[in-house]
Formats: sequence, C-alpha cells, structure tokens
Amino acid sequence: MTAFSSLADLRHLCQTLPPPDLDAAAAVRVRQAQLTKPAGSLGRLESLVAWLAAWQRREMPRLDRVEVIIFAGNHGVTTCGVSPFPASVTAQMVANFEAGGAAINQLARVAGAKLRVCPLSLDQPTRNFVEAEAMDEAEFLDAVRIGYDSVDHGVDLLCPGEMGIGNTSSAAAVAGALFGGAESWAGRGTGLDDAGLARKQQLIAAALDQHASVRDPLDILRVFGGRELAAIFGAVLSARQKSVPVLLDGFVCTAAVAPWAQIAAAALDHVQAAHVSAEAAHRRLLETLRLEPLLDLGMRLGEASGAAVAIGVLRAALACHTGMATFAEAGVGH
Repeated sequence: MTAFSSLADLRHLCQTLPPPDLDAAAAVRVRQAQLTKPAGSLGRLESLVAWLAAWQRREMPRLDRVEVIIFAGNHGVTTCGVSPFPASVTAQMVANFEAGGAAINQLARVAGAKLRVCPLSLDQPTRNFVEAEAMDEAEFLDAVRIGYDSVDHGVDLLCPGEMGIGNTSSAAAVAGALFGGAESWAGRGTGLDDAGLARKQQLIAAALDQHASVRDPLDILRVFGGRELAAIFGAVLSARQKSVPVLLDGFVCTAAVAPWAQIAAAALDHVQAAHVSAEAAHRRLLETLRLEPLLDLGMRLGEASGAAVAIGVLRAALACHTGMATFAEAGVGH
C-alpha cells in the first residue's frame, strides 16, 4: 500500500527526498578517468552514466530492466472544443497500444523497454476545469496512488508517458497556475487551427480566473489536471523513493511533475528531460524547471515516444562506460 491517504500525507512524502549515492557517482568518474579517451571527450554521455549510478545507487549502473508506462485519462474540458479529436480517441489509442500498433510500441521494442498501458477510468472524464474542479481530493489521490503503485522496485529506468485527448489544455492550465502567464502556455496540441488555438487560450485564461484562489501546487494539479497527469506525478514520486531514475517525455509529462518542483527544490534531481517537444511551451517549461533536454527532434506525439528514443542515448553512454578498455588494459599511454 502507498504511504499517503490525504493531501497532507502526500505533501509530506513529496518533501521526503532520498538523496543520490554520491559515492557511486564518484566511482563512475574514477573509472572514466582511466578509459581510453581524452578527459571529458564524450561530453554529456559521461555525466549521464554518473547520474544513473547515483540514482540506481550502484557503482556500475545497468539498463537491464527499462519500463515505459503509458497512463491514459479523459478530460471534461474536451466538451469545449480544445482538440480537433473527440474524447473517444483516447480509448481507441489505448486499444492500439495494447494491439502493438502505435509508434511507442515500435520505439519501446527498438529501445529494449517493456511497455505497459494503464487506463484510468476512461468512462469517467474529469470535470470541465473551466467550470469546476477537475478532481476532488479522493479522485486525485486515487490517480496519484495508481501511478505510485505502478513502479516496481528493481526497475533500472522509468519512462512515463500519457494519452488523453485534451491533456495539453490541462498541462497549459497547470503551468499557468504555477508560473503565471495564463494562456501563453497554450499550444496547438494535436493540430488546432488559429481559431481553435485562440479558443483554447481564452478557455484557459477563463479557467485560471475561475480558480484564482487555488495556490497550493498539489491543489493546482488536482483542479486543472487529469487522472493521467496525477498518475505520472505519482509514478515519478514513487521512482524517487525506490531508487529508479526517470526519463521524462514531453510537455504534458513535464507539467505533471512541475508542482513537485514547487514543493521541494531537489524534487526532480532523479529526472532527465528526454527531449524538447514541438509543443510551443515545452522549452519554456523545461527552462523554468532547469531541465536540459537530451534531444530536440521536433517531436510532439506524446506516448513517451521522445523518452523511448532517448533510452538509446543512455544505452550508448553506458556501453562506452562498461565496454571501453582502460589505458592500462589497452597499453595506451596517457
């Protein structure tokens, strides 16, 4: 069972942050200094191995058990026309994931990652946050708990993803409530035209006005978020407690964990931003959270697709660290 039954309990857990294993990271740097390459010549690949070691809490990190978990939820705000697709597409895409026909299925297989899909009450959309709070406390905690419990001990790397028509509107509202700027966080999502984008921006501004008194970061996620955002929050929190490093996907996933960074400054130290998406506000949100993306490929699909591609970067970094000869082993002077 999870360790929270109220928002107060959850807030306390958010402030209970296991630190990195600095000795494991130091051991990585000692080995890297002996490998047959100029010091620092592999750039960020070197620091990524040290990051893996610190958060896996082992001197020789591994990527034997990598998991992608897609959380799916439906949003009441879709009734306002914030997406060119109907809410029914969420369940249809879940079926596509389960049948192996989506992009993430192919990317996870190539990356050597296990893919799981976790739909959250798709027949019960959250309430339209323009008019009411998206979730009450019990609904929110249930979704966070599902995400928290989805992460197993012994996983080497977690890549949470999302599916939910309308969820870029939730993400934009969460970011606006946390950092100000209202509708400036809204983007085209799955392909809104100019009129649709203007309508989305106006709705988010109206929602922020409607809930202007909501200031607590957890309440912001509850009031504006979706069940899949809450589950992602729970999964990333669980990963910290269970020594599992995290590759974060795009705008929605980043917005889902942004409230935690408002609660504890070091909350996202076990997280790497896999990529910066083409959704307009993602780069700005990453900069706000001081997360430097590994990739910039113009992707905007969601589904943990960017995170799945970035797994290959971590595998490359680890292969060099574990497979290269030292100067002594190769008989190379330095």
